Amino acid sequence: MIATNTNERLLQIAVLAFGLIAPFLFPAYIQQIALLWIMILFALTWDTMGGQMGYNSLGNIFFFGAGMYICAVVQIIVGGYDVGEYTAAFGAIKVDITDTQYFTGLFIGLAAAAVGCVFLSIILGFFFFGLRGPYFAIGTLGIALAAGELIGAWRWVGGGSGISLPLYPGSDIFPGSADEEGLFFYFLCMASAVATFLFFRWLYKTRFGLALNAIRDDEEKAEGMGIHTMRYKTVAWACSSFFLGISGGLHGNIVHFIEPLEVAFPTITFGIFMVAMSLLGGKGTLWGPILGAVLFHVIKEVTWTHLLGWQWVALGLIIIVNVVYFQQGIVGWLMERFPERFGIRVETDATAQGKGGAD
Repeated sequence: MIATNTNERLLQIAVLAFGLIAPFLFPAYIQQIALLWIMILFALTWDTMGGQMGYNSLGNIFFFGAGMYICAVVQIIVGGYDVGEYTAAFGAIKVDITDTQYFTGLFIGLAAAAVGCVFLSIILGFFFFGLRGPYFAIGTLGIALAAGELIGAWRWVGGGSGISLPLYPGSDIFPGSADEEGLFFYFLCMASAVATFLFFRWLYKTRFGLALNAIRDDEEKAEGMGIHTMRYKTVAWACSSFFLGISGGLHGNIVHFIEPLEVAFPTITFGIFMVAMSLLGGKGTLWGPILGAVLFHVIKEVTWTHLLGWQWVALGLIIIVNVVYFQQGIVGWLMERFPERFGIRVETDATAQGKGGAD
């Protein structure tokens, strides 16, 4: 067990070191690597529901989009503008936001996105946690699809025309940098992903984590043991939505433009990707979603660059092979083959007989 903890600590240090030096080693790919951190956050938050608790949500992307819009609205208000006028199609105002207004609005907006998504998850939990299995999955998918259509018809937030977010003012936070904005948002994305990992790593080691696993294994028996399953499910979804709201606010500012269907609520892309990444790495494990996110994102970027037109075929084949032949994921397969390296003790027949004789 000591060796396992040491290996995990070395892995954490290696990942953190790579994250700190990556934007300087690969300055031309800052935005792609920043998106990788968001993908890691996606996979970790989905795995809380689908892996640890056994509730396969297809609508977690709803909180990503909701956080994006909440953050944008707060930024506009802090900047001193009326949201309806700012998003008007005729563009009758000239936007002039100071450095202080920009950064104040950004961080208040990210906080509001996180809290707002927690509030939304609690409300939705009362309706959806009465459903189980495929009914829960389809129900959550429906709310994500509906949200995109409803926002697209809401003119106050730009409707289908979307929102252009305030531009980064180019302060002297990183003097001499060729891309101050890229570095600024890169490290915010990295910090959010690292915070997500550390939080869930701690959570899974508590009694709360055991309760989530009990719900996954047999919810009826968990209720019979006195576990308040509704409370645990709601809190778990709220934790996931908290970090998803932050990621939405960050992504909206990175791309500078919010559009309801393709950017804020991309159900057929990011919504599916977060599920596929967790399955590829191994759902229900701590490092599986991270490994799956890294591999999936790298393959996605390579195919988008060199196999344009065939990228969906390549990603589809990966998902099919994973689901049909490799359901335990990479980390799950490694744990089956090399259990001792993960601190898992396997009792052989000889060991069992020895214990029986000793008794």
